[in-house]
Amino acid sequence: MASSSAASPSASPVLCASFNQDNSWFSVGTKDGFKLFDARTGRLCFERAVGAFSIVEMLFSTNLLAIVGAGEQPSLSPRKLCLFNTLTGSALRELNFLTSIIAVRLNRKRLIVVLQDKTYIYDLNSLVILETIDTVPNNKGLCAFSPGSESCYLALPASTTKGSVLIYNTVALQSVCQIDAHRSPLVAMIFSSSGTYLATASQQGTIIRVHLVSQATESYSFRRGTYPSTIYSLSFGPCADVPEVLVATSSSGSLHAFLLGSAIKQRRKPNRVIGSLIPDTLSDAFDHAYHHILHNVVPACVKSHVRIYSIDNISSAPGVSGFRATIFIITHNGYFREYSLNVTKSNESSWSLEREVNLLDTISNDPN
Repeated sequence: MASSSAASPSASPVLCASFNQDNSWFSVGTKDGFKLFDARTGRLCFERAVGAFSIVEMLFSTNLLAIVGAGEQPSLSPRKLCLFNTLTGSALRELNFLTSIIAVRLNRKRLIVVLQDKTYIYDLNSLVILETIDTVPNNKGLCAFSPGSESCYLALPASTTKGSVLIYNTVALQSVCQIDAHRSPLVAMIFSSSGTYLATASQQGTIIRVHLVSQATESYSFRRGTYPSTIYSLSFGPCADVPEVLVATSSSGSLHAFLLGSAIKQRRKPNRVIGSLIPDTLSDAFDHAYHHILHNVVPACVKSHVRIYSIDNISSAPGVSGFRATIFIITHNGYFREYSLNVTKSNESSWSLEREVNLLDTISNDPN
């Protein structure tokens, strides 16, 4: 799930944005309130104009929201988490903290609340605190949480000087491992849908790495580019076992797609020089054939959130087959876009913009 993170009102009309756990819905928070959209149609389904919100997180497609105010009104404190029922339009429960809430994550079992130097794990049904984790200073609320109820892995930064990640099992309530992912501090990370893999990016933004959580090992390493760029968002394809595609958005305004697993094997052309010296999982970082880029998707330095909604096998002509990825992007300048990426087995790719929605001008059909 994309992070719901705060932004300065003067810098962007969108203060926060977040997809739900299966990427079928998304939310945006503004200085005026929050809105919920069906990502599959772009339809605005719910909105409340009650003040500024810095965090709006959904629980799949249920009526439950976790919302945090931006602090511009006394009733919308950034230290108060409200569990809100969209069906009744009322608060179910409120949780108060001593310092500002920087990030919130949830699945059907757990509620995660991230503060600057502490992370709280709650049982979602009873709202009992199960564990409190003391963390390194985490001013941006960086975290990743597995959407499934079985693995329930939580990833948190383990260092402020390098890209180390702590993996925590929120069901067993114990640390799983620590992964030293990058030399510089982390800026983005996300689990695959099953929690099997974790993708990470550092402040440099030149290398994106994919790690097998159970073994704390690096499975893939991809070079995004030569010059530094901030990675705003990462997303795996929806396949629970071995994801086929990883996408990323960056401060350059580009959308990057990297092929993984079987997608690489079906298109691999052995390089006798590189392949003889470097294992497959690492040589992928040097092979641009598995990196497909769409430039100028977002204005440079405008924050964005990306998700792969679906991947489907296609056959466009006799003997020509491959896959189509449906990719959703929310931008902090107020737009939702749907792109299609088509990649053939011969590794030829094409992009197309399928839909664009102005999130700020959309009017709800909800009579309430």
